[in-house]
Amino acid sequence: MNEFFSDLHIHIGRTITGRPVKITASRNLTLTNILKAAKFPKGLNIVGIIDCHSPEVIMEMEHLIETGRLVEIKDGGFQYENGVVLIPGSEIEINDHHCKGPIHVLAYFPTMVSLKEFSDWLSARVTNIQLSTQRIYEDAIVVQEKVKELNGLFIPAHVFTPFKSLYGKGVEKSLTEVFNPALIDAVELGLSSDTNMADQLSEIHQYGFLTNSDAHSIAKMAREYQMLELEAPTFKAIKQSFKNIDGNKIKVNYGLNPLLGKYYRTTCTNCFTPKQGAICPNCGSEKFTMGVFERITQLADAEGKPDRPPYIHQVPLEFIPGLGPKAMENLLNHFGTEMSILHRVNESELKRVVKDELADMIIQARKGNLQVAAGGGGKYGRIQKFE
Repeated sequence: MNEFFSDLHIHIGRTITGRPVKITASRNLTLTNILKAAKFPKGLNIVGIIDCHSPEVIMEMEHLIETGRLVEIKDGGFQYENGVVLIPGSEIEINDHHCKGPIHVLAYFPTMVSLKEFSDWLSARVTNIQLSTQRIYEDAIVVQEKVKELNGLFIPAHVFTPFKSLYGKGVEKSLTEVFNPALIDAVELGLSSDTNMADQLSEIHQYGFLTNSDAHSIAKMAREYQMLELEAPTFKAIKQSFKNIDGNKIKVNYGLNPLLGKYYRTTCTNCFTPKQGAICPNCGSEKFTMGVFERITQLADAEGKPDRPPYIHQVPLEFIPGLGPKAMENLLNHFGTEMSILHRVNESELKRVVKDELADMIIQARKGNLQVAAGGGGKYGRIQKFE
């Protein structure tokens, strides 16, 4: 068994010809650029790119395969020339007659054949197959069944965020209102929750938890990720890791402290002031965006919690005060990747490259010892100081 850092929710901003895929994502977030950046500067081993249903993205994959830069793996997935493994997928917006609001889900596929078949099937059920996260005109369970027919993985995305998620808007109380629970492979937590929070809901105890970045830019890649322990970096082993099969497992989840997430607490929709009563004390508005903390409190029903991998509250380097572009460049020049800086480099080595105060911040971030001001209403929390 070996350990692999994986971020399984990365968007594509543009195709190789410049056509938009995820309109809100960075223009330089192309398939090839993601695969390159995953190796350096990020230090990831496995990436899930969830806009691969787009026909021009499929064309780029096929071109990389034809030129020998991307190789389809026998047990599923694709290996890029730098060793990074690509798990292709699609993010879809479901809003059928069972939903209380739109729900984003992730589907991943093991082969080019299955990916292309899903893209063809999806194209008849969305307005624009070229774009990311299109609303599908189909029942949720039908989507689940199609993904499983193609030997794919079906995962509800960022399940607690206030907008376009399973528990944020999609259901009143239970995932069974919309989905067949037997056809869910894992659950993606999202930036404003962690294992302890999510395990307050008994119905998701049966699923593995994923911590992914939902990156819309290169910089945001690996702001959340997991360490998988796998016999090999393949689609088959990743699928088994969600269920702890044959020694394959999710070993550690690395995620933001939920306080850093954009939707942790309920805030005024107009001015982002934390809710203190029925009316915002700052602007007088009566409209609020419910936070993940409050929504989970509404749904909580579990008396115990299952055994889980450790969840490490890790602060991404970009959140650390004083760590600007020049300091980041120096760190990367000396230590290679962000994963090395976050996990492997000791304090004395850091202090040879950056100021002592900044090195201390990185070490304290690694240990989860930084104080955080809570985010909400679409604004990230922020690092304050040492405890």
